[in-house]
Amino acid sequence: MKQLSSLLLLVVLSSCLRLDSNLYNLEDKITEYKLDGNAGLQDFVLDASYAVQDSMKHLFTLDSKGSGDDKSYKIYALYIGEIEKIKTDTVILYCHGNKWHMDFYWQRAKLLAHTGGKHRYGVMMMDYRGYGLSEGNPTEEGLFADVDACMAWLKSKGMNNSRLVIYGFSMGSAPATKLCASPRSLTPNKLLLEAPFASADVLAADGAGLNVPGSYVTNLKLNNGELIKEVKQDFFWIHGTVDNFLNMKTHGEIIYKNHGGNYKEAHRIEGADHGTVPATYGFKDYLASIEAFMIR
Repeated sequence: MKQLSSLLLLVVLSSCLRLDSNLYNLEDKITEYKLDGNAGLQDFVLDASYAVQDSMKHLFTLDSKGSGDDKSYKIYALYIGEIEKIKTDTVILYCHGNKWHMDFYWQRAKLLAHTGGKHRYGVMMMDYRGYGLSEGNPTEEGLFADVDACMAWLKSKGMNNSRLVIYGFSMGSAPATKLCASPRSLTPNKLLLEAPFASADVLAADGAGLNVPGSYVTNLKLNNGELIKEVKQDFFWIHGTVDNFLNMKTHGEIIYKNHGGNYKEAHRIEGADHGTVPATYGFKDYLASIEAFMIR
C-alpha cells in the first residue's frame, strides 16, 4: 500500500495535473475581441432578445499594478451600460473563470446586463493579466490587482461602496472573495459566487484522487473556504449538483457553510455541470434569483 501511494503521488507530481495549469488555462490565443462575432466554443449562446447595442459596449485598457510588481500592466476591460451613469447606477463587477478570455464569457456578461430588465444594472468584466490581450503573466496577486484596477476605474467614474456588487465564477471566486474580505479601492456591497472553489488543497485532492497537500502541486495560496469567514456582505451562492470540475459538496458547500455574514442564500441547480448553471437553471429563473438578491 505504501509503494502504491508513493507511485500515485509520483504520477500526480510529474503529470500535467498542476493547479497552476487548471486555474490558469491560457489556450485560445487571440488578436482581437469579437464578442457576438465569436464563433468558438461557448457554454451557451443567447438568442436575439438578449442583444446589447453597440453604444452600450465599451472596450478599453486599464493600468494594473499590484504589490510586488515593478511595473504596471495593461489589462483589457469591458463595460456594458452608459459610462456617464456609473455615478448613479448599481454595477455588477464580473470576475470570469480560468479558461480563455472575455469572448468566451461575453454571453454571461450580456446575460447579467439583463438582470431586472435590459441595462437596469451596469456590468463590467476584465481579462486578467496574461488572458486575452492583457499584458503580463497570471499570478495570484495579479488576480487581485487586476480586479481592483476595475474598482479604481469605477470609483473614478463616481461608483461608491453601496452600489457595487461583485460576482465571481469558478477561479473568479478568488478575487471576488478576497476583495470583499480585504477591500482595496472599493468595498463591494454584495457577493455572488458561482461554482466557487474552496482551496488549492481541496482542488488537488479532488483532481488527484488522493489527500495530497496543495503545496505539492502548486505554489498558489488561494483558500476561499477560509477567506469567506471574513466576508460580512450578503452572500449569494449558486452551484451545479453535478459539477465535474469543482464538486459542489467539497467546494461550494464548504464556502456556503463558512460565510461570516448575517445573510446568505444557496441555489443548488439540479443536473447542472460546471459551465451550464445559467442554461440548466433557465435564463429567466437565473436572472430572477439574482434580481431578488440584488434588491433585498
